[in-house]
Amino acid sequence: MVFPERKMPGVCWVFLLLLLFAHICDGFYLPGSYMHTYSTKDTIFAKVNSLTSIETELPFSYYSLPYCKPLGGVKKSAENLGELLMGDQIDNSPYRFRMNVNESLYLCTTSPLNEHEVKLLKQRTRDLYQVNMILDNLPVMRIAKQNGVNIQWTGFPVGYSPPNSNDDYIINHLKFKVLVHEYEGSGVEMIGTGEDGMAVFSKADKKKASGFEIVGFEVVPCSVKYDPEAMTKLHMYDKVSSVNCPLGLDKSQLIRERERISFTYEVEFVKSDIRWPSRWDAYLKMEGARVHWFSILNSLMVITFLAGIVFVIFLRTVRRDLTRYEELDKEAQAQMNEELSGWKLVVGDVFREPDCPKLLCVMIGDGVQIMGMAAVTIVFAAFGFMSPASRGMLLTGMIILYLFLGIVAGYVAVRLWRTLKGTSEGWRSVSWSVACFFPGIVFVILTVLNFILWGSRSTGAIPISLYFVLLSLWFCISVPLTLIGGFIGTRAEAIQYPVRTNQIPREIPARKYPSWLLVLGAGTLPFGTLFIELFFILSSIWLGRFYYVFGFLLIVLLLLIIVCAEVSVVLTYMHLCVEDWRWWWKAFFASGSVSLYVFLYSINYLVFDLQSLSGPVSAILYLGYSMIMAIAIMLSTGTVGFITSFYFVHYLFSSVKID
Repeated sequence: MVFPERKMPGVCWVFLLLLLFAHICDGFYLPGSYMHTYSTKDTIFAKVNSLTSIETELPFSYYSLPYCKPLGGVKKSAENLGELLMGDQIDNSPYRFRMNVNESLYLCTTSPLNEHEVKLLKQRTRDLYQVNMILDNLPVMRIAKQNGVNIQWTGFPVGYSPPNSNDDYIINHLKFKVLVHEYEGSGVEMIGTGEDGMAVFSKADKKKASGFEIVGFEVVPCSVKYDPEAMTKLHMYDKVSSVNCPLGLDKSQLIRERERISFTYEVEFVKSDIRWPSRWDAYLKMEGARVHWFSILNSLMVITFLAGIVFVIFLRTVRRDLTRYEELDKEAQAQMNEELSGWKLVVGDVFREPDCPKLLCVMIGDGVQIMGMAAVTIVFAAFGFMSPASRGMLLTGMIILYLFLGIVAGYVAVRLWRTLKGTSEGWRSVSWSVACFFPGIVFVILTVLNFILWGSRSTGAIPISLYFVLLSLWFCISVPLTLIGGFIGTRAEAIQYPVRTNQIPREIPARKYPSWLLVLGAGTLPFGTLFIELFFILSSIWLGRFYYVFGFLLIVLLLLIIVCAEVSVVLTYMHLCVEDWRWWWKAFFASGSVSLYVFLYSINYLVFDLQSLSGPVSAILYLGYSMIMAIAIMLSTGTVGFITSFYFVHYLFSSVKID
């Protein structure tokens, strides 16, 4: 007997490969860049990022000021899409470090400062601009004591202005402290590409990774007045005497015309017990954990209150009415129909086509796309896949997710269009509108802001080349995928209404107060679950703080979705009870109106928490970005409320039998 040959399923092969891979690996580290080990006297060069300020929010290139340049010239580092959009400009620098070699070195002496350079240095100093330096992918940290408490910042100031004085002093001497940890592990074999690749720890080549890891990078900045005649005789990296910081104003370097500024630095390597995977802990120390938990408990109370209302609506009111209605015979039902009141009276109008149906479909499609992007991004970030060591990765990931979720947006919008219209005619127009509505709004706002940034010569301005890249991604990926999603939506079965719609619309009774007042007021409940976390997010964006409590943000997002759904259901039921069958847009804005309060809170934050923000340009930039955020929140939360209300109304009237 000949047995037929049986092929092993592909899943089994994959499983065996995973087992083999797991056998040869010791561990796996994903977030951030992979580990670098250095031997004693290995040369490491620091990099410099854009100059930033919490007063202006306009980033500028490091070399826009008269700083020392590297011997081989300035070279830009490769940057991802997110870094470019955030205004990062990472360049090489002349600051050289040799592992475990403590030294004090000379860099250069500038030519005499002209009027333009003096004006620029003074302006950057008084606008509190910070120099952002990077060593082995770690930002430099400055630690100072205020009222006996250690306060840490990333970066160091361009200069400082003493109180009650018109003089400004430049920071021209830096005392670096590099924390190193001696690595004595079993060896590391790197799998991945680039600085932000992933690392797989293996047993191969045990001696390969022995050496020292950089686990901390601190600086003490100070201003020192040197004799330019003596300093110009030195060459770059010649040794100089150490400096005790801080110095008095008479020994500090003044910013004024015809001054020649000498730049020096010293390096001290200190052994540390901090291990390489924990080196970001100092930057990500979570402040205000109790406040986060208070926010979540507050949201849970709101949810419980609303859930109780929904429970009463479903189990006591709706169920009771439907049970009584179904127990009657046809004659009794006909007689009861004449005596009905509340939501049962609008049975013939509840699924009547809303005003502006195409716009509703487009906004729901875009809302699904934005909510899907936000949810997936926050989940990945909460599990550590979006490390702050990978600069720009969060924004890059969000853009890629948004592009590929176009297929879902097109499908949802066209299927809703078919449900409202009963036909697929016009689906291409709906799909195109979905692909262009929200991105078009963002594109217009960013273009206006970009002209402002170009006028200010800021590195935050999007280059023309990047504009073409974004447009190519938009029209080559997002638009085709949205059209494909729309085509799939035409093939999907339309949602059938449980009741017929009357030809003549029912008159809506007059009300003492406008229904939109109730809809706008409903947005305060979702805002109550969001506003505390919103404060931390705004602080991370505008005050240069790291935000990495994505676990809390994920919980807040889930609570926000639940509150939006409950609020919309309750408001929809209240409108139906007063015989108002125009519930479609009100269901959307009942939860979507939270965006109004988010934007108002952003203005409040600008006035009371960003008091240092100076100039109309900075305020316009802030309001422009806040507007984009508010529109995205409106579309996403409104979509959650609308979809929940739609299925609630569908379920509610599916049990009503009307001939």
